[in-house]
Amino acid sequence: MEWKNLYRGFIMGISDLIPGVSGGTIAVILGIYDRLLDAISGFFSRRWKEQLGFLIPLAVGMGTALLLLSRLIEFLLTNYHEPTQFFFIGLIIGVIPLMLKQAQPKKNFGSRHYIILAIAAILIASMAFINPEKTTEPITSLSVLSVIGLFFSGWLASMAMLLPGISGSFILLLLGVYSTAINALSTLNIPVILVIGLGAVVGFIGSSKGIKYSLSHFPHITYAIIIGLIIGSLFVVFPGMVTGITTLILCLITFVFGLSVTMLFDSEKKLTKGKTNK
Repeated sequence: MEWKNLYRGFIMGISDLIPGVSGGTIAVILGIYDRLLDAISGFFSRRWKEQLGFLIPLAVGMGTALLLLSRLIEFLLTNYHEPTQFFFIGLIIGVIPLMLKQAQPKKNFGSRHYIILAIAAILIASMAFINPEKTTEPITSLSVLSVIGLFFSGWLASMAMLLPGISGSFILLLLGVYSTAINALSTLNIPVILVIGLGAVVGFIGSSKGIKYSLSHFPHITYAIIIGLIIGSLFVVFPGMVTGITTLILCLITFVFGLSVTMLFDSEKKLTKGKTNK
């Protein structure tokens, strides 16, 4: 078992609770994005047993964060919205140089790649102008129609979740299901959690295979899209101009902290690679 994935999953679980913050981006920061795609794809193949050591601790960490911190995240977003968002802006800005190192745009990008990057960034940034209804009454009991709706909502959200730059929680917001998901986690509404979770599992399978295929066969275009998605997500997470000295100082502190976390994980990743090479 790769027990280090417990804390990695925990961090990814926190990000998945916050609209605008992508679990895929956090996976890149943690240095496990490619391994995550391989593990999810491989789990639904003959090599499924090989993936358990990676996926089980990751899933336990994510599940723990979702169950324990759903109310805390609601509290922070309600009472400390700007500082919380600036923490994630720091994380996202920190991941851009990591992606550029992998993509090597000076060597591999032509004009079409930059056009694709810009289009991806604009598409995601445009979501900042969409104001989905956050106060939708949560679904607490299931009917045939609600089961179908929640299942496909989980499906779409998980497909977005694996792409750096696109937030699964934001997709749930757009679909009017975010309040239902948070309420189900806070109150341990098992039937609702299971329906959304089953849809998420199906979405993970399809999206992991699709992204893995794209990275294998069209790596430069795929990296251009991913970098564009990450840049565009900054506009979605940005909470607007900050007013008040205290709030401004808090935002600056959380931003620097988020940036430092990215650099810390990048240093850890380099150290781990160095030990492996030895």
